[in-house]
Amino acid sequence: MENEQRKGGKRKPSSKGKKDKPKKSWLKKIFLTVVTLGLIGILLGGGVFTYYAVTAPKLDEETLKDPVSSKFYDINGKEFYTMGTEEREHVEFEDIPQEMINAILSTEDSRFYKHHGIDFYRLGGAVVANLRDGFGAQGASTLTQQVIKNSFLNNGKTLKRKAQEAYLSVQLEREYSKDEIFEMYFNKVLMSGRTYGFGTAAKKFYGKDLDKLTLPQMALLAGMPQSPNNYNPFTNPDLAEKRRNTVLKLMYNNKKISKDEMDKAMKVSAKTGLLPKDKRVSQSSSKYDAFVDVVLKELAENNDEKALEEGVSVYTTLDPEAQKVVEKTINNDANFPTKKIQTGISVVNTQNGEISAIGGARDYGPERGFNYAQALKTRQPGSTMKPIMDFGPAIEYLKWNTAHTLVDEPMTYSGTSQQINNFDHQFKGSITMREALYNSRNIPSIKAFKEVGVPKVKEFIKGFGLEPKELYESDAIGGGSVNLSPIDMAGIYASFGNNGIYIKPHSIKKIVYRDGNTVKTYTPEPKAAMSDYTAYMVTDMLRDVVGSKPGASGSLANVYGLDVAGKTGTTNYTGEQLREYGLPDGAVPDSWFAGYTSRYSMSVWTGYSSRKDGISSPAERQLAQNLFRVIMSQISQGKNTPAFKQPNSVIRSGSELYVRGTQVAAPPEEKPDKEEEVEEEEKLDAPTGLSATYNEGSNSVSLSWNGTSGASYRVAVNGTTITTTDSTSASYSVPPGSTSLTFTVVATKGGKTSSAASATVRISEETTEPEKPETEEPEQPETEKPTTPEEKPETEKPTTPNGNGNGNGTTTKPNEPDKPETDEPETDEPVDTQGTKPPVSNKPESDQ
Repeated sequence: MENEQRKGGKRKPSSKGKKDKPKKSWLKKIFLTVVTLGLIGILLGGGVFTYYAVTAPKLDEETLKDPVSSKFYDINGKEFYTMGTEEREHVEFEDIPQEMINAILSTEDSRFYKHHGIDFYRLGGAVVANLRDGFGAQGASTLTQQVIKNSFLNNGKTLKRKAQEAYLSVQLEREYSKDEIFEMYFNKVLMSGRTYGFGTAAKKFYGKDLDKLTLPQMALLAGMPQSPNNYNPFTNPDLAEKRRNTVLKLMYNNKKISKDEMDKAMKVSAKTGLLPKDKRVSQSSSKYDAFVDVVLKELAENNDEKALEEGVSVYTTLDPEAQKVVEKTINNDANFPTKKIQTGISVVNTQNGEISAIGGARDYGPERGFNYAQALKTRQPGSTMKPIMDFGPAIEYLKWNTAHTLVDEPMTYSGTSQQINNFDHQFKGSITMREALYNSRNIPSIKAFKEVGVPKVKEFIKGFGLEPKELYESDAIGGGSVNLSPIDMAGIYASFGNNGIYIKPHSIKKIVYRDGNTVKTYTPEPKAAMSDYTAYMVTDMLRDVVGSKPGASGSLANVYGLDVAGKTGTTNYTGEQLREYGLPDGAVPDSWFAGYTSRYSMSVWTGYSSRKDGISSPAERQLAQNLFRVIMSQISQGKNTPAFKQPNSVIRSGSELYVRGTQVAAPPEEKPDKEEEVEEEEKLDAPTGLSATYNEGSNSVSLSWNGTSGASYRVAVNGTTITTTDSTSASYSVPPGSTSLTFTVVATKGGKTSSAASATVRISEETTEPEKPETEEPEQPETEKPTTPEEKPETEKPTTPNGNGNGNGTTTKPNEPDKPETDEPETDEPVDTQGTKPPVSNKPESDQ
C-alpha cells in the first residue's frame, strides 16, 4: 500500500519545458526562412538588375544631343512623314538665363544638382503612391532619367525599362556634367505640335531670344512639357495660364522668386507678348499637314503625346490617294466662288471608321490657320441632324415605315407662341416621312422628335458617343446644343452605311515603340448603335435626297454610277443679325453636306471664318454639295463600291420600306402569320458564349456561339460584315498585318435584331506582322503653300443669339468645351431656351 501510495503520489514532470523548446525552434525556423528568402530575393533581384543593365543600350553622344525622330506610315505601310528633324534653336548652357533654369528645375527636378541621376528622396514618395494606387501610379523620374528615356528607351512602365533607365542615368551622370545634361534636356524636349526645345519655343510663341523673355513668359514655357499641346498658349491660353501659375508657385516654394514677384507675374495674361497671327512663322510642312495635325491630337488624347520624343513609329489610317484628291480639290481656287470662303472636309472609311483623308482648310499648312475638319465645334449642323435626331430614332423605337405620314402644318414650339417655319414658309399638309426628309421639312422633323421623346433620342445618340446634358426641340433641326465637327459627322453617317455598326473615327491604327516589340493598338471597339433595319431605311430615304424627285434638297451631290445617300444642312441668321451685319435677305452662315457610299463616308462644311461674313449667292450655297460630288467621284474611281444591301429585317412594298412584321399592306407572301406577330413582341436575346480562337497553322479564326432557335446571325470583324449565317459558328481567314481583331455577332429573327455579342482575339505578330517598310523621304506637296499664314478665324463673341439650323432662330445653351479653342471660328453666344422656348428668328433655312 505504501508503495502504491508512493506511486500515486509522485508528481508528474512538468510539460512546460517540453513545449517551450519546440516553440522557440519554430520561431527560429521562421526567422531563418524569412532571412533566406530575403537573401535569395536580393540575389535574384540583383541578378535581374545586372542582366537588364548589361543588355541596356550604350550611351551615345549623338543620340543624346540630337533629336530622335518619330516616323509616320500610311495605310499601305509607307512612311510619309518624319517628325523630329525640323530646324530648331540649339542653345548652349551658358546662354540660358538663370531665371529660365530656375523655372525648369522648380517644375521638373528641384533636386537636380543634389542627386546622382536617381533621386531616392522622390523615389520613396513614388513607391508609397505605387503601393497604394498600383504600379505606375506615380513616377519619380529625374531630369537625367527623362534625357535617358527620350534618347534610348520607350515610355512603357515596365521593370526592365525602369531598371535600364536607372542604370543609364547613373552612367550619364558619371560621363557628363550636370550643365551638359541640362543642356541636352533643354534642347530635346517636345514643347508643342512639332516644336522641340525651349529656344525654338521662345521664337515660335514670342518671337524673342531667351534673354528677352519676361518671368511670366519663362514660367509659361517651363510648364509646357508636361502636356505640350494642352498648354499651347496660341490655342489654349486659359490652360496655359493655369499651368504657368503652378510653375510660379513652385518657384516661390523653392525660394527662386519672392512672393511679390510671384503675385505680379500671376496677374499678367498668358496672351501678353504672344506673336500676333500675321507674324507667326510656319514650320516646315509635312506632306499632309492637316492629317498630321489630326494624328497629333489623337496621340495627345490618348496620353501618348510625349512618346513622340522617344522615336515611335505611328501607323496611321491615311489613304494617300484620297488625301491627294482632297488637297488638290480644295487648293484649286477655281473650285470656289470667292477667295475667302473656307471649308472643312473629312473622309472616313464606312466599314471600319478609319479616317482616310482630311481637308483642314484651303491652303492649310503646319501651325497655319484653323483645322475646320477637326476643331469646328461652334457652328451648328442644321438639317444634317434630322436622320440622327428624328427619323433614325423613330424607325428604331417606333418602327415607323418610310410611308408613315406626318402633317406639315402651322406649329409653335411647346409652351410658346414662337412659330416654326419651313425653308419656304409653306405647309404641305399630310406627307410621308420619306418626303419630309428628302425635302428637308422642319415641322414634320420636330413632330417625329417629340413623338419619340427626349429620353429615347438621348438613348439613340448615345450610341455615337453623344451625351448632351439637355436636348431641346430645336435640336431636332440642328439648331440646339449638339454641334459636330466634320470628322464626327462623317463617322456617324458611316454607321448608317455600315448596317448600324458605329466605329469612332480614328486616324491611328497602332504605335510601335523604338524597341520594335512594344505595341499599343488604337482601333476602337465596334458598337451596334442601331438595328440594321434602321440603318438601311434611313439610307434608302437619304438616297432620295440626292435623287431627282421634286424638292430633293441634295441632287447636286449625286455621283453617277455610285449608290450614294446623304443630307444637306444650312444654318441661318436672325433678322436682327442680318441688319447688324449688313447682309442681304436670305444670307446664311453655314452650309453642310454629309453623304456616304458603302466604301466612304464624307462630311463637308463651308462658310467663312467670321460668322458675320454670310453665304449669299447660289454658288456659295451649293459649294458643299459640289465639293462632295467632285471628291467622292475621284476617290471612288477604280474601286469596288457595292450598292447598299437590304437586310432580311426590312420588307419593301412598292417604293416604301417596312420593318419586317410591322407592314400593314405587305404582299401576300411576305405577310407574317400570327405566330410571327407574337414573336415580334418578344425581345430577341443576344448571342451568348461567343468564342474566337486563333489557329496559327491555318492562319484563321474559329468562331462559335450560343444562339436562338430559328435565328440568323450577322458576323462582322472590326465593324465590317463578313457573313450572314443560320449556323452558330463561322471561320475567318486572317489578312496579313493583323494584330488584333474584334468580332461581333448580331442575331435577327422575325424582324427583330438583338444587341451585339463581341470578342477580341490577339494575333501572333511573328506570323502576321508585316516587314518594316523602308524609309522614304516625304515627297513635296502637290501644291505650293503660301508663305504668309492663313488668317485664323475670329473669336469675337457677339451679343445676339445664333440662328438655328433650319430657319427658326432657335438656340440653346451650348456644351462647354473641355479645352478652350481660341482660334475657333467666331460664333454668337447662344441663348438658353428654357427647355423648348427658342429666341425669335425671322429668317428660314434654305436646303435647296
